[in-house]
Amino acid sequence: MADDLGNDEFEPGKTVRFFYKKDDGSIYEFPHQCYIDSVAPGSLGLRVVGQNAVQSILDSGRAHLLGLRLGIDATSYQVMKSALQEALRRDDEDFVRLRETLVGSLQPQSRQLPRVSCPWLNPSQADAVQHVLEARDVTIVHGPPGTGKTTTLVEAIIETLQRENQVLVTAPSNVAVDWISEQLMRRGVNVLRVGNPVRISDEMLDCSYERRYAAHPDYAELWGIRKRLRELSTAAKSESNANYLRKLRYRQTELEIKIHSEIFDEARVISCTLVGAANQVMAGRRFATLFIDEAAQALEPACWNAILRCSKVVFSGDYQQLPPTVKSPRAAHDGLATTLMEHVASSKPSCVSMLTVQYRMNRAIMGFSSRWFYHDRLKADPSVAERLLSPIDSAVSWLDTSACGFSEQGEGFSSSKSNPREARLVIHTLKDYIDTIGPSRIDDELTDFGIITPYKAQARLIRRLLKMNYFLKRYRRRIAVNTVDGFQGQERDVIVISMVRDNDDGTIGFLRDLRRMNVAMTRAKMKLIIIGSIETLSRHRFYCELIQYIRDHGEILAPTTEPTESL
Repeated sequence: MADDLGNDEFEPGKTVRFFYKKDDGSIYEFPHQCYIDSVAPGSLGLRVVGQNAVQSILDSGRAHLLGLRLGIDATSYQVMKSALQEALRRDDEDFVRLRETLVGSLQPQSRQLPRVSCPWLNPSQADAVQHVLEARDVTIVHGPPGTGKTTTLVEAIIETLQRENQVLVTAPSNVAVDWISEQLMRRGVNVLRVGNPVRISDEMLDCSYERRYAAHPDYAELWGIRKRLRELSTAAKSESNANYLRKLRYRQTELEIKIHSEIFDEARVISCTLVGAANQVMAGRRFATLFIDEAAQALEPACWNAILRCSKVVFSGDYQQLPPTVKSPRAAHDGLATTLMEHVASSKPSCVSMLTVQYRMNRAIMGFSSRWFYHDRLKADPSVAERLLSPIDSAVSWLDTSACGFSEQGEGFSSSKSNPREARLVIHTLKDYIDTIGPSRIDDELTDFGIITPYKAQARLIRRLLKMNYFLKRYRRRIAVNTVDGFQGQERDVIVISMVRDNDDGTIGFLRDLRRMNVAMTRAKMKLIIIGSIETLSRHRFYCELIQYIRDHGEILAPTTEPTESL
């Protein structure tokens, strides 16, 4: 199991289950609910729900054979199904108009407002904030890589709070909700975080509904009443006792309503996941404006769950990066793989505000993505446009393995692929690059590295090789290895991409998902190195044009030596 811990599906907040294989070959799954608390190289931190649950698992006699797999949260699917049914059923005029604007033929409406002053934002960011304020029903903040989407969204929320008492801020994952909530807290905004406490980050726990509830001045009295009610429930019944119980229960309900109302009324931002908007503590709550961060990764049914509570929707994200995970081919074919944000952007382009200045990448790294995905509208800020680790370095290069005789391999019953010799070349190339730039410069600049591959099997293989390489040992804490999905939202000074596919018929499989390639390339700040077979990949138009771009703006190289790192 250790090699799978880098699997990007094992994320904080995910539900997991312990299991083992019985002597007859069948699988026994423990009933205890577990959540991933933290992920580190080679280890997972877990929270196991239930008294004595951990001891029960350890006492099973199979502790040395335990496996761990992702659990299925049936509740989330039921919540999304109910949201779709409610969205279809509701017939009040305001909601019908919003629904028809989002998925029907109605066009978005806006109003003219005085221009807000945000001198710390660039013009495209300031325009996006203005667009959010002027929209009456729906607007989109389209944030390509490195363009300051979070900064812009936080500013839009704060400006909205100048005009509204409270807003709802959501995202598809707990990690994304916690991130935007933390940014708002740092700006002094009172945030109430709603959700399962085991899935909330440590930084946001003090803002959770449960912590605020327990910290309320009236909670001590409520706790005392609950304790007294438990004691009296086992006492002998009498008429005077019954009257006393009624008074206690009335006071208990009165305090519960008071504490609940004050917690919500004092908060300026209510934050939760899209599915979490169905939490029972949210019952009866409505908001003028809903913000959905990372909306390009949000399933449409989950979005409706939050939209049901609001009159206006602000989507934020980038539909040219990773889409939502839809494992059912039929569901994807029937439209679930297309997000509500993407649908609105294509059918109502007037409501889209695109951020156009990026602060992450060298101009040459940015250029091809800007051309292919963003109509050549992205511009590099002068602070990063020409930034390199060394003045004699190029920002982009492709190491062509066409003549090396490398070959991809399948992984048994899995659809994942690996390429062992290419994996060795990745390690060799990283070592060679550090040597070329100079270890002292790498240390002085605290340069960090990322190795990205589309395939989990290749990522596992590279991790093993990295652990065995003595030269790279001192840099290991600054080298991250993961799939494309695992790198979403991250950045590194140097990125090496292992393409894996190398065959005679030009089959590229998973690499046809061009949005994943966009994510991979745009993680790099100063250096992007792509390793793969040009002969295999160039038969696809995207990769053919990418290779030509690198010829024009970087360098195409052939491996100079055969790497010797053993598997």
